[in-house]
Amino acid sequence: MSARAVVALGGNVGDRVATLDDAVRRLGAHDAISVVAVSTYVDTVAVRVDGPDTNAPRYLNAVAIVQTELNAEALHEVLQEIESVWGRERRERWGDRTLDLDLIDFDGQQISTEALTVPHPRAHERLFVLDPWLEIDPQASIPGIGSVALARKVLT
Repeated sequence: MSARAVVALGGNVGDRVATLDDAVRRLGAHDAISVVAVSTYVDTVAVRVDGPDTNAPRYLNAVAIVQTELNAEALHEVLQEIESVWGRERRERWGDRTLDLDLIDFDGQQISTEALTVPHPRAHERLFVLDPWLEIDPQASIPGIGSVALARKVLT
């Protein structure tokens, strides 16, 4: 059974364009994943626990829509494997990183396990997720939240 998933991509260390390009390529190279759409890359200020950090290296962000034969947990594992290829270390929450891949939505399901929460619990609070997502899916919605376009309006 095929599922549609939304993946947010971001990074603020190293060659950000090359990193995101490679992450998208690796997603599409997986036997059970097809990349349907990728947003424009968006340059954004780093966000920390206490808000925007204009002194930190800027992030490059994007959103991809994929079709997959994997379940949500297996897709999440693939995302973490791709992060690891790029040297992602989970030392500091909200810290600088070469690559961050977040599973934002999985076929409109609400999933809560020890390892995974879908939809991503803060997706509706992040313009760097909402704007690129709307670019490639103007009718997008977040389970339990509603329209991505309306969530975006609340933030601006």
